[in-house]
Amino acid sequence: MQPAQIGGEGFQMRFYVDYDDCLCETAYAFTKIAKRLFGKEVPYEKVRFFDLQESFGLTDEEYVQLMTEGHKPEILLSYEETPGASQVLNEWLDQGHEVYVITGRPHSSCEPSRRWLDEHGLNRVPLYFLNKYGRDSFIQKNDFNLELEDYYRMQFDYAVEDSPRAFQFFDHLPKLKVCVFDRPWNRECELPGQDYIRCRDWKRIRDVVGMTQPDPSG
Repeated sequence: MQPAQIGGEGFQMRFYVDYDDCLCETAYAFTKIAKRLFGKEVPYEKVRFFDLQESFGLTDEEYVQLMTEGHKPEILLSYEETPGASQVLNEWLDQGHEVYVITGRPHSSCEPSRRWLDEHGLNRVPLYFLNKYGRDSFIQKNDFNLELEDYYRMQFDYAVEDSPRAFQFFDHLPKLKVCVFDRPWNRECELPGQDYIRCRDWKRIRDVVGMTQPDPSG
């Protein structure tokens, strides 16, 4: 499946949207899993590192167990929606814009990830898996895995992302505006530039997009 191109009349914007901790409360769920499996009680606001192994103080074996548990279909489907996410994305779609969910989740999570989107009213949003974090589970090729060369041919006007480790994937888009979803693990991160705007919630993201829409004339 090739990424769609902008078409039709009028100016359309393209949105890159990360999945975990932008659409759903993944890290919060992992704090509960870590407590249940290992007795590790780390409050959500103390999750200071994107690397959950470091945040929870886990051994390599415990980390594998944590990630295996957190990616079980029934667990993925139980994640709570980040308030306002589906409402704002559907508003953009209704306005004729294009929204792509591009996740660093392993491909094994494809079916429940797609189902979660559908169950939360995001059935119109395409879902792609990009190997953002060098995970071995990306060896399987299919229509929903994005190769880096395909991703770098895609153009976006806005991105919604929480992980500082993913900012490198925006270097090819000098005009991109990035809404950095405010999370405990990115608060000490120095943002790369003025086009990176910290946003506390989806209302703020919607407002930022409304105030900073790019000039269609270029």
